Amino acid sequence: MKPVDALLEIVRSEGVRHVFGNPGTTELPFLEALVDAPDLPYVLGLQEGSVVAMADGYARATGRTAFVNLHVAAGLANGLIGLLNASRSRTPMVVLAGQQDQRHLQADPMLAGDLVGLASPAVKSAVEVHQPYDLPVLLRRAFALARRTPSGPVFVSVPMDVLSSSSSVDVPAVSRVSAPGASSDVSSAVRILAEATSPVIVAGDGVGRDGVVPALVSLAERLGAPVWSQPMFDGVDFPGSHPLYAGMLPPRHEAIRAELEAHDVVVIVGCHAFMPHHWTPGSPIPDGCAVVQLDADPAEIGRNFPVAAGLAGALGATLAAVEEALAGEVRPSTAAAVEARVAAIGGRISEKRAAVERAARDRYGPAPLDPPAAMHAVASGLPDDAVVVEEAITAGLALRTVLRLDRPRSYVHTIGGGLGWGVGAAIGTRLGDPSRPVVAVLGDGCTMFGLQGLWSAVRYRVPVTFVVVNNGEYRTLKETLDGLAGPSAAAGTYVGLDLPGLDWQAGAKLFGMASTRVAHTEELRALVAGAGDRTEPLLVEVPVTAHGGRSG
Repeated sequence: MKPVDALLEIVRSEGVRHVFGNPGTTELPFLEALVDAPDLPYVLGLQEGSVVAMADGYARATGRTAFVNLHVAAGLANGLIGLLNASRSRTPMVVLAGQQDQRHLQADPMLAGDLVGLASPAVKSAVEVHQPYDLPVLLRRAFALARRTPSGPVFVSVPMDVLSSSSSVDVPAVSRVSAPGASSDVSSAVRILAEATSPVIVAGDGVGRDGVVPALVSLAERLGAPVWSQPMFDGVDFPGSHPLYAGMLPPRHEAIRAELEAHDVVVIVGCHAFMPHHWTPGSPIPDGCAVVQLDADPAEIGRNFPVAAGLAGALGATLAAVEEALAGEVRPSTAAAVEARVAAIGGRISEKRAAVERAARDRYGPAPLDPPAAMHAVASGLPDDAVVVEEAITAGLALRTVLRLDRPRSYVHTIGGGLGWGVGAAIGTRLGDPSRPVVAVLGDGCTMFGLQGLWSAVRYRVPVTFVVVNNGEYRTLKETLDGLAGPSAAAGTYVGLDLPGLDWQAGAKLFGMASTRVAHTEELRALVAGAGDRTEPLLVEVPVTAHGGRSG
């Protein structure tokens, strides 16, 4: 079969059900072939950042590798922000971009460029196909690599003469590779855990990605250990309503160390090095605290701090092996100590949650809304089966304190830091699982970076509820600047950090999307509660007070 037909055959056999893209001239042979492939609908985005973000959300919702089509160097450059996010969040996707015809590359034709060099820093691997018979092999290799731990995006550049070739090529079969098993030796970890008097667990995003939340819950209950999520977590890694769930660790080593100070053993599961945001001196691990680290990626073990016991292997199998071995270590006195710890920890966490709830609820009122109150209204209004896609920066921090999501894949975030991801990710999330309503909680600055994605939501009638928190500023930068400069910065003079005059209802109208502006916190809660009944997308503008208490 021809190379382009082999491409379609391979993506089908790899589980691809949608192609996300923004095409150009070098992809025309691919688009022509898709005319006769109704089982592979092409989801068009108006800008490549939105395209990659849609694929990111889709891959996470389905658990399958996403497939993306970009156009030459310029299209790839626009998509790089999404690839950086996908790499950080370890989202498996294969990105194919058309290159100019090889027969005139030496003449430096318009639109040509070093696609491999451009993509390489943002992906696991980047290759260019030079012969038609290499396309099937390299494409199969790309899908296998995208899935392999640590998963992530893989880039393939395909010149137009390869895509349009009429040469006959063979299609290699899908390779079936067994999943890795448990760590081969858990004895040292079990010995440390059995002797711990005050253990604590840090749940990383590997727990949610690998679907092993129940196994971690079982281990936490057996140890009587509070569980923190890694800083700026990307998904549900531990049930938010569980009495042992302590919340999110702050993204600074100094603050992490303070939270872990009272413990003698910390169990770190599926976590990439804590990913601090702002620098503070010292290690995140307190002196005298033993680390037991579990990860599917051997490179993570002991990467940033020494470990007393490191277990590299599939998280589910390794957690099961650890718990089975721990069951033989339990003595009556130990069981009583664990029961007492669980009661004490649960009591403290319950009191803390109640205080946060009261403070937020007391601030309900007319617009502009208080940000923590607005986020409480969103959290309390969510339908039971909703998915929250969050890219709200400062408002997102408040949202995390009141969310009580237990179901896996109910929360979607990216730790990559490339703004504009949220709109597209919400669309891809809903396309990937149409059975669950999607509420996207977005900052106004973030939404501006991904605004073109709204067109795709309207074009494909994707019923996402887009909640745009409008404070008219880059609030996180003002707060950070205040912290760096100290109290003397209270005069409130900032350069380049204000976003006045944005009319979000007018922006929605540009793309043909219905919109509304909330006037009260209770109205916001009601709008979010209706997310499951929508058949079309809706933009909800939420005016909130700005930094320093001013109107947004």
